[in-house]
Amino acid sequence: MQSSPLRLLPWTTPEGNPCYLSTDNDESRLSRLADDIEEAQVESGEQVLAGARAVLGDRRAGERAVRFALVRATEALQDVLRVAVSRGGRIRHPVE
Repeated sequence: MQSSPLRLLPWTTPEGNPCYLSTDNDESRLSRLADDIEEAQVESGEQVLAGARAVLGDRRAGERAVRFALVRATEALQDVLRVAVSRGGRIRHPVE
């Protein structure tokens, strides 16, 4: 029996290091929590994208608004990229 690869979790340690989960059960409590957080991060990214587009579309938006939108967009992009890497790893190495 082949062990499953580590799952990259959608959060980091307080020091900013990645967290991983080792389990063969996609329905474990921690797996489901990670799934829920990933879903929330993707939804948040969609909202941030819409807000950033609105700010960029407003010619009267000041530097503070543009900087805020960019900061939030980079945070959301970081989260969504972590989700993509995690899910990509699970697609390449499915649990049998």
